[in-house]
Amino acid sequence: MSAADQPLGLLVSRTARRIDRAFDEALTAAGGSTSAWLVLDALATADHRTQGDLAAAIGVRQPTLTHHLDTLTGAGFVTREQDPANRRVQRIALTAAGQQLFVRLRRAAASFDGRLRAGLGEADVAELRRILAQLTENAEPD
Repeated sequence: MSAADQPLGLLVSRTARRIDRAFDEALTAAGGSTSAWLVLDALATADHRTQGDLAAAIGVRQPTLTHHLDTLTGAGFVTREQDPANRRVQRIALTAAGQQLFVRLRRAAASFDGRLRAGLGEADVAELRRILAQLTENAEPD
């Protein structure tokens, strides 16, 4: 079956898996992972300082985020502290080592983005974004 004959959902799913794998390999080569990148990027570029805010920002459930934070905390890339005003709230912050890893991963992510854009013009990228947004909307239940 040629790509033109495959159901569109299957083609998009296979493409997404291949890109996801390649992206994770690029981040691994830079000393991180996709999950580390998502957490560090959210901490470095926005004001997601509580565990709940961070989970919502990167689109994972809190137990999944806890696992990622355990790994990043153990490696010295983030710190977690109880909020003095509310002991149930954990405040998350990048360490200096976490900031350095973020910079390496940001470079790797930008380089990978350049690979993906090879052969595409700005109009192509804009059209791809439009099509992906439309597919996302179409996939939602009625």
